[in-house]
Amino acid sequence: MKILMLHNRYLLPGGEDQATMADAALLRDEGHEVDLLEEDNRRVEQLGKVRTGMRTVWSRESYRRIDEKLRAGNFDILHVQNFFPLWSPSVYYAASRNGVPVVQTLHNYRLMCANALLFRDQHVCEECMGRIFPWPAILHACYRNNRAASAAVAAMISAHKLGGTWNRRVAIYIAVSEFTRDKYIAGGMTPEKILVKPNFIHPSPVPGNGGGGYALYVGRLSPEKGIATMLDAWKSSRNPIPLKIVGEGPLAELVIASSKAGSGIEYLGPRPLPEVLDLMRSAEFLVFPSEWYETMGRTIMEAFAVGTPAVASRTGPPALMIVPGETGFHFQPGNAAELRERVEWCSSHLADLRAMRGKARQAFEANYTGAANAKILLTAYGMAKRAVDGGKA
Repeated sequence: MKILMLHNRYLLPGGEDQATMADAALLRDEGHEVDLLEEDNRRVEQLGKVRTGMRTVWSRESYRRIDEKLRAGNFDILHVQNFFPLWSPSVYYAASRNGVPVVQTLHNYRLMCANALLFRDQHVCEECMGRIFPWPAILHACYRNNRAASAAVAAMISAHKLGGTWNRRVAIYIAVSEFTRDKYIAGGMTPEKILVKPNFIHPSPVPGNGGGGYALYVGRLSPEKGIATMLDAWKSSRNPIPLKIVGEGPLAELVIASSKAGSGIEYLGPRPLPEVLDLMRSAEFLVFPSEWYETMGRTIMEAFAVGTPAVASRTGPPALMIVPGETGFHFQPGNAAELRERVEWCSSHLADLRAMRGKARQAFEANYTGAANAKILLTAYGMAKRAVDGGKA
């Protein structure tokens, strides 16, 4: 099978980038041909805010580029990982013109939420779900705290909802969790069009034994990730084990200040995945304090892959990934006191934590391997081709 895969990288690398590269590598390992085209948000400065806002709704450049690519390449599938903001939904129409089925991965909630998080002002927000025009996003300046930018994203969501783009131009959607699928269905998407395929690691990494005597956070340093809650929990804990923090983002200065305050917090900055996995192998547990509806919880999956248990907020998919007392523990999102209790218990029960490592690895092997993912991905492609072929009949 020959697949054209599209992705738009954000300024700060994240889980979507890793998931895209993983899908492409897995397909190639399975003997399929993958042509991966990427846009990069570093182009936004070159284009300017006005042009970027306009092409968010419809990019003529992207349409022409993908139309020419599909006409010349004899592709079986167009797999869109992330179209926002530079590719735009115009790529779906280029595929439709060429009779190429479209599969879209739902890495976030962008098709119904301007900031893609269902989260604003430090709380979960679903005000725009199901609306034809998501005007609350403009009122609250949900995208980049800017009403004009939020209006551009709201226009993209509304125009393509009214135009039937989401339902008619995409054959199959891939959600990375049942929770994400349910949210999109609640927002009005057709259930039969959404398959669930979680993130994965391939090939499976070698597990570790812990013993490093530290906890680990890996991810974006931004408010919805619960960074402030995590820092407060460590600062107020009695004799917590050290916390190593990997990542970058708008709250990096807060993390740096905490690391200088002598609270047992060490900021490592961004690190490549192989180094992250090495850190996870030695970590006693992963901290996952997110306060928004994570679409999956990729770093929990990565921790399980190397046998490391996780302490995570009790919300969305992360809550379902962890079996308390077997592969980790939960705490109420945003509750620094409850997280502090978990940190203190884990810090004084390292032997019990290390005994969970086998169960954590088993959870990975049961749910997040490449072999299982390849089957689901090829099923999605097959369904997409049948949907388009059936429409031609």
